[in-house]
Amino acid sequence: MAQLRQDYAEFVSRDAVILVVGPEDQEPFQRYWDKENLPFVGLPDPKHHVADLYDQQVKLLKLGRMPALFVIDKQGQVHFSHHGDSMRDIPANASILSLLDDLNQAA
Repeated sequence: MAQLRQDYAEFVSRDAVILVVGPEDQEPFQRYWDKENLPFVGLPDPKHHVADLYDQQVKLLKLGRMPALFVIDKQGQVHFSHHGDSMRDIPANASILSLLDDLNQAA
């Protein structure tokens, strides 16, 4: 999430909304959000309803819920999806920002 925070202004300038879904209950999730002063939207998902909708994997030997990243347009169409193989398997912001530029240009 630090990576997303670092380039948050770049995402906003491309009319993107960042939504991070986490496995914690509301209270610990909110404490973490407040402590880290995260500028984007966070959604606690302790029963994995959202994670299941997007087939986000859980690998207990790799610290739990694997990262997943989706670019979804305002009409709900998924333009990009990435299911991480490890906690470090996250697409670079530059790649996502470039995709957003392409999508905005096409619109």
